[in-house]
Amino acid sequence: MHVLPRPLLGVFCVVSAAILWGTTGTSQALAGGSLPSLWFGALRLLFAALFFVGFAAVSGGLTRRAWQGLPPAAALGAGLCMATYNLAFFAGVKLTGVGIGTAIALGSGPIWAGLLQAVFQRQPPTTAWWAGTAVAITGGVLLSVGGGAKAVSAPGVALCLASGLSYAVYTLLNKRMVGHAPGSSITLAAFGVSVLVALPAAAFQTGLPSLDVRDFVAVTYTGIVTAGVGYLLFSFALHHVRPATAVTLALTEPVVAFVLAFLLLGEPASIAGFSGLALVLAGVLGVVRTELRSQRTPN
Repeated sequence: MHVLPRPLLGVFCVVSAAILWGTTGTSQALAGGSLPSLWFGALRLLFAALFFVGFAAVSGGLTRRAWQGLPPAAALGAGLCMATYNLAFFAGVKLTGVGIGTAIALGSGPIWAGLLQAVFQRQPPTTAWWAGTAVAITGGVLLSVGGGAKAVSAPGVALCLASGLSYAVYTLLNKRMVGHAPGSSITLAAFGVSVLVALPAAAFQTGLPSLDVRDFVAVTYTGIVTAGVGYLLFSFALHHVRPATAVTLALTEPVVAFVLAFLLLGEPASIAGFSGLALVLAGVLGVVRTELRSQRTPN
């Protein structure tokens, strides 16, 4: 399934996915927060998986031909990574605080992706890519920690680093699969596996949940729109941009979360927050420029 790379289209798809992901926290906050975070993440994966079943049925992703080219080990690994990303992130944030936890998880993702891409794909990112990524990560840290944080927790930091690593590995495995199977089959397989891990883990940790109407609406929205549509866009984008670039572009997510928290939730915005927003945008634009130049240069 070779696709001629169109880097601008890939950039558009990743940024669109990140914009959707950036609405997740606001949706959870507007729901009232009565549902435990582990269950919110697990049910989000469940609704996403159900969305992928429907999408695959409509788009032909359930046919034998669509699944024949899907590498089983990569699909299993992607599913385990998605489950680990969600569970480790929520557990890490609980220990470290939202600001520090988000900064470590999202900020470490591009670094992990760049290192993994260099080691396993023999495509080390350029110096310009690292510079743009460093600027974007710095901005993401300023955005995330502007509201303060708890005392640093070593286990919490380790969990957030594991979350960032899981996300990076998921991206590289997804990149491997997009050349062999449709995006609908890839996402269905990955999220199907992740649900089988996340639901028992949430039940073991917190028992069975009780959903009110606002929780149900928030979980449905974040499952279908932010995870379902978002990860379809992300998988499609990997036809056109490199994994490390995709992970860095996804740092658009905290920018959206910051703006929505300020406009809809009334959270205070500091100079550091607005500075971080500007740095993320500058870093992402630098990475986009580097990706466009690299696509014009034969590998």
